[in-house]
Amino acid sequence: MDWLRRLPWVATVVDWFLRSPVWRLYQHLDRRNWTRLAAAITFTSFITLFPVLGLVAAVGGLLLDDGHLDDIEHWISEQIPGISDQLDLGALFDHAGTIGLVSLLLVLPTGAAWVDALRGCLREVWDLAEPEENMVLRRVKDLGVLAGLGLVILVSLAVSAVGQTLLHWASRELGGFTELVQLGAYAVAVGVTFLLLLYVLVWLPGVRPPRRATVTACLLGAVGIELLKLLLGGYLTGVAGRSIYGAFGVPVALLLWINLIAKLLLWCCAWTATAVSPEDRPDADALEATPAADDAGGTDTPPPPAPPDPRR
Repeated sequence: MDWLRRLPWVATVVDWFLRSPVWRLYQHLDRRNWTRLAAAITFTSFITLFPVLGLVAAVGGLLLDDGHLDDIEHWISEQIPGISDQLDLGALFDHAGTIGLVSLLLVLPTGAAWVDALRGCLREVWDLAEPEENMVLRRVKDLGVLAGLGLVILVSLAVSAVGQTLLHWASRELGGFTELVQLGAYAVAVGVTFLLLLYVLVWLPGVRPPRRATVTACLLGAVGIELLKLLLGGYLTGVAGRSIYGAFGVPVALLLWINLIAKLLLWCCAWTATAVSPEDRPDADALEATPAADDAGGTDTPPPPAPPDPRR
């Protein structure tokens, strides 16, 4: 970008951008091949999505009434803007009892593999290696982490339901104010996503980032995800309906959406990782693994000084 710095009126903007946190985060991610990490998260998430949805529908059908089950289905539909109707989630929930056992058998390997892949990608951003432990014990822990994520989602849904109830009550008492209620609904959605990101960025990879950086990253990620839902719903609908993709239109649109969320998640992870110096990142490892080895685009740790020249 040196040639841009020689242009009038542009050099100041370029210098400001190259010193900005956005450029610093991009450099951090680029040295770690973040597009490959996002691709790994996208693939494993796509494979795991439908068994998890089937298991959620089966468990919900056994433990919840129709009203709460409809709330869960509505929340899942909101997380996939533009194409949720074409995924036919209603049929999935209607036949939950039939596919429940199959989903459970599929979730055991695919869910554990998803947690393992996501944790590995996030720890790669932190320059931390995977802990060495028994493979069976590790898979059991991964399933526990997946169950914990499900519990966080249930708590988030409960908080969302309470918030929506309070908003509707306030709307009736104040006599309207539709815009205010809609703004409050977005705030509740941001709060729910904030809780999910807090679990994914801290507990799942097993790191202890600074509190301020964690709150900032989760807040930026939550707002970013809600904005993507608002802005890209129509685009994803168009992708799913393109004749060039044929029957694969909906899967292509779903993969595109998951990839965007994966990249945003990596940006949020980089925000927390760069808040800690390379030398202090091993101390922030709650799993107490050794730092990742330097390779092409490895850690930020500077190389050791060269030995003195014996000819001097």
